[in-house]
Amino acid sequence: MFLSRENTTRLGFGIKHFFLSITILVFFMFVFSIMQIEAQGLEKAPSTDNNYDNLKTFSEVLSLIESTYVENVSSKKIIEGAIHGLVKTLDPHSSYLPPEAYKEMKVQTSGKFGGLGIEVSTRNGILTVISPIEGTPAFEAGVQAKDKIVKIEEESTLDMDLAEAVSLLRGEIGTEVNITLLREGLKAPLLVKIVRAVIEVQSVRKKIYNNEIGYIKIRSFSKSTSSDLDKALDFLRNKNITKLILDLRNNPGGLLNQAVEVSDRFLGNENLIVYTKGRTDDQNMRFTTHDKVEYSSYPMIILVNGGSASASEIVAGALQDLNRAIVIGTPTFGKGSVQTIIPLTDGSALRLTTARYYTPSGKVIQENGIIPNIIIENQPLISSSKKNDNDTIKPTEKEKIRRFLRERDLKKHLKGKTSIEGSENNEHKQNIKSKEERIMAELNKDLEKDAQLNHAVSLLSTWDIMVDSIKQNKNLKGPTRLSFDNLNR
Repeated sequence: MFLSRENTTRLGFGIKHFFLSITILVFFMFVFSIMQIEAQGLEKAPSTDNNYDNLKTFSEVLSLIESTYVENVSSKKIIEGAIHGLVKTLDPHSSYLPPEAYKEMKVQTSGKFGGLGIEVSTRNGILTVISPIEGTPAFEAGVQAKDKIVKIEEESTLDMDLAEAVSLLRGEIGTEVNITLLREGLKAPLLVKIVRAVIEVQSVRKKIYNNEIGYIKIRSFSKSTSSDLDKALDFLRNKNITKLILDLRNNPGGLLNQAVEVSDRFLGNENLIVYTKGRTDDQNMRFTTHDKVEYSSYPMIILVNGGSASASEIVAGALQDLNRAIVIGTPTFGKGSVQTIIPLTDGSALRLTTARYYTPSGKVIQENGIIPNIIIENQPLISSSKKNDNDTIKPTEKEKIRRFLRERDLKKHLKGKTSIEGSENNEHKQNIKSKEERIMAELNKDLEKDAQLNHAVSLLSTWDIMVDSIKQNKNLKGPTRLSFDNLNR
């Protein structure tokens, strides 16, 4: 059946009208759905209009300062001040580093820099000493961890930017700087004069106690720390040590990769050392051990105090968590945040806190610090002559003299076999002996004035006895690292 031309025209118009109506309807449905999505997004995210309003306000303030302020101020200075203020609203460890400060920071982590020898931070707007570095002018002047620096020369440090404070503390080598300290326990502020010097940090020191206990002190974590540690461990191995003390007291931290490398020397393969968590996935990192270096399996004690921060807390936390070492001392500083240095186009940089550190068991280092297994304040050892708090027995003159005498110094003492028969190289042996005695005397002085070290040496000296006892009573098999978990089972 054929349609007339008029009917065909009407049918075509109807079809076109139908499809046009559908198209318009779909278009409006699409627009409406987009509007709904945008409305939901606006509920979740802050309005960009607010940001534009704030920037507009900032622009107005900038314009007013440039045109109306009592003195002429360069735009560069105003903008730099604005950046400092912006970063200051964050945590104390985030900061803006002008080009000069950024250069100084790079020199500092290289292991040689000019200054006083202290690591500082800000807590609640107060410039606080994290730790003095041993052997530096600040250490020799008696600056202590947790001292609050309230003045540098005559300038107050209250709410001062950290980078600015560091630049004031540093200066020309040989010049003096006066700092005013507030210290817990002192009623009045303490004025300390320090002469600036080139700070050359020998990051690792070594000693041997009781002929078998190796002692390694890491002062800071700089570029050479892991290689310096390897040399110290090789030296101690050749001396046939059987136990080890790792001293991280007053260690302000340093490079993260060096903390990982140091931990790696004392942990078996495929152990988690530390991990980080931040806002973005690229800030979530895990650091584990590898088998590229020689593993040191000595029974270990780690010494820490309130001056142990950052990288040193990572090492202590990892070895404590994995029952690899016993930690002795006082709670650490609690600086467990990750700072990422982001270079900027003009040679400056932004130090931005981007994540937090966690120990292998998931403990947060930030603010909490590492709590030692055995807490010991480092007070001078109490003399054995002290009877009680109110009554002290004074030694007689003879008792004083006897403390410095040995059996061979006594009149008519019984001769040993060598003394009776004589020796061909007696004079040479005496010289060697006197040198050894001097070294032993110096080591004994260390123990007399350091309660924490003394406790560590005493504990390691009886280590084998405790291990044998535990093995006999608990039927433990294989080498025993001996943690307090073992003792409490």
